[in-house]
Amino acid sequence: MASIVETAPLVLDVGVVLTVAATMGFTARKLGLPSVIGYLLTGLLVSPFTPGFVADSNQLSLLADIGVVLLLFEVGIEIDLRRIGREQKALLWGAPTQVAIGLAIGTPVFLWLGIPLLGALLLALSIALSSSVVIVNITRSPRRTTNTETEEALLGWSVVQDVVGVAAAAIILTLFGASERPLALAIGGLIGFGLLAYVSSKILPMLLQIVRWEKDLFLIYSVSIGLVLAALGTVVFGIPMALAGFVAGLAINQSRDTEEVRKAILPFRDLFAVLFFVVIGSLIEPAQLAKAWPFALLMVLLLILLKTLPIALFARIGKLKVKKSQFAIGMSQIGEFSFVLGSLAYSEDALTRSQFTGVLMAVVISIIGSTLLVRKAPGSRSI
Repeated sequence: MASIVETAPLVLDVGVVLTVAATMGFTARKLGLPSVIGYLLTGLLVSPFTPGFVADSNQLSLLADIGVVLLLFEVGIEIDLRRIGREQKALLWGAPTQVAIGLAIGTPVFLWLGIPLLGALLLALSIALSSSVVIVNITRSPRRTTNTETEEALLGWSVVQDVVGVAAAAIILTLFGASERPLALAIGGLIGFGLLAYVSSKILPMLLQIVRWEKDLFLIYSVSIGLVLAALGTVVFGIPMALAGFVAGLAINQSRDTEEVRKAILPFRDLFAVLFFVVIGSLIEPAQLAKAWPFALLMVLLLILLKTLPIALFARIGKLKVKKSQFAIGMSQIGEFSFVLGSLAYSEDALTRSQFTGVLMAVVISIIGSTLLVRKAPGSRSI
């Protein structure tokens, strides 16, 4: 067992980072900005690329992953996908079509820039996918201006995006020999995890019912169920952790105790989820910004052309009961799975260092832009 002397610096790291993040988030809110901006700046301040205090990136990443799982687990508990599927049917064809458009048009653009085919495909896919974590942050913000229908559509579209994105990434990586899993195994992983979630949905509510009056055990079971199912989804079945956490929540959302589970995990969710944005901010390397900004602006421009505008169009064609502008802007960021795809492209030498930094810059710019502009979007009434 590690001694106190060995673990104390790690505890100090987390304490300092959370204190700075809370202060920066508070300052951002006082300036009328989303707290997310403060969290991203905190990441830059504690990164190894800036002078002064440097946080343990591995530890922060672990805690951030826990936050992502609990964040999406809570959404899975609360959301009613069946009702959304009935009332917002355009989600089922709109999201796959939007991802396909991003791939079909984005790939030739990146090829024209001299990026190898694998990198071009992964970058195009990364632009097509949104951030589940940011979308949840938008729909849970105390200062949000979205209505219930828009919030549910944002979450539903994001889920369909993730499923399509996972399947597309599996096919691309397998075809280029960049995946450790054969295509059949990757697709089987999606099906297998779905079956695991279905079986869990029959067993776990009974377990929670048994311990519902034991508050401490109920809390432990609630948190551990989300973490275990999400981790199994990632480690065994190859599912992105955010999507796995969401599906884990779906597994128990028919239980009579779902509201109690949701309340139990809220403090942990809010505490750890902050670190997700801190980690994103800590990845930016200021020394590369001068070279990276043109590529970052191109990524943002393509995001608007290949995601924001198509989503707004499909929302209107599909007659989604949402605030159209808010809905399109709320989906307009490059997300956590996209960061993974960019990292894969970089590791396969399909991107230069400055291009990879440009991807990270685009992630940050799009997160800030979508969380800020979604409050200002025109159309305050549901149409």
